[in-house]
Amino acid sequence: MEIRLAQAQDIDAWMTLVEQVRDVFPGLETTEAIAEHRVTVLHFIAQSSAICAIDADRIVGILLFSKETGELCFLAVDPACRRQHVAQQLVTHMLTQLDADQGITVTTYREDDPDGQAARAFYKHLGFTEGRLTEAFGHPVQELILKRKPTRQA
Repeated sequence: MEIRLAQAQDIDAWMTLVEQVRDVFPGLETTEAIAEHRVTVLHFIAQSSAICAIDADRIVGILLFSKETGELCFLAVDPACRRQHVAQQLVTHMLTQLDADQGITVTTYREDDPDGQAARAFYKHLGFTEGRLTEAFGHPVQELILKRKPTRQA
């Protein structure tokens, strides 16, 4: 499996995966929302802030992140490829693209939402801790935070 920064020519394969998983992401319910998401992905690609996992010439994992805010903005794995550490490899690659002492935030489902159990367990396994409760796309969510230790400079 290859993990790399996405390129503009990856957009159609990227969006094929988005279409597969859109039902678990609030804000991607309509055709217009998917079209807006495509534009957003292209923007992230242009900023070198989009990572994809490729297996057998097909995109099986995708991740968008912000270098400015340290936010993991979007993470999805092909349902047929789950439990193969694809998401962990994507996050690990993202961390190499950010300042070593930069904290990371991600917004996901709240603890009592069955749709978020797997995602929350994954993020907690990586060391994320619970942050503030908020809303996104009219859905109750929670911010999770990964605090990274500052690097020592000689």
